[in-house]
Amino acid sequence: MRIGTVGAQGSSELITGLAEVLLDCVAGGASVGFLDSLTHADAVAWWSAAVAQPDTLTWVARDGDRVVGCVRLLLVGNPNGTHRAEVAKLLVHRDARGQGCAGLLLDALADGAREHGRTLLILDTHTGSPAESLYERRGWKRVGTVEDYATTPDGGLIATTFMSIRL
Repeated sequence: MRIGTVGAQGSSELITGLAEVLLDCVAGGASVGFLDSLTHADAVAWWSAAVAQPDTLTWVARDGDRVVGCVRLLLVGNPNGTHRAEVAKLLVHRDARGQGCAGLLLDALADGAREHGRTLLILDTHTGSPAESLYERRGWKRVGTVEDYATTPDGGLIATTFMSIRL
């Protein structure tokens, strides 16, 4: 498995791969900001805009030429927040899970955060999800939980746990 960063204008092949991972995660019930109505065209449009956002870094995991996972780091640009960043969209295709992909992506993200002078990372995740357990095993600390914070792809409300880690 190879981990690499995405430039400000990802290739159409890369954007399509990212869209396929996003669609698979949403189809699997992941609460990552999208509903069941997400189309391939919507996912492509979202990723095209997302990789072009300033102050955002994206890492992609590939198995051969196939995109199987990704993670984003949103750098805080405010003068009082240049020491921190937010982790977003840690996504792994369901058929690539259990192979260490998420850990490799988080390692690359942490290295990139350090390179950008970030010493504090924050994220939110579905309470009770496998992702929450993954973060805890990797040293993330729970900050708190908010009931009914997010909506699942099928429209149900779920609790979200906010977490942080110092690098």
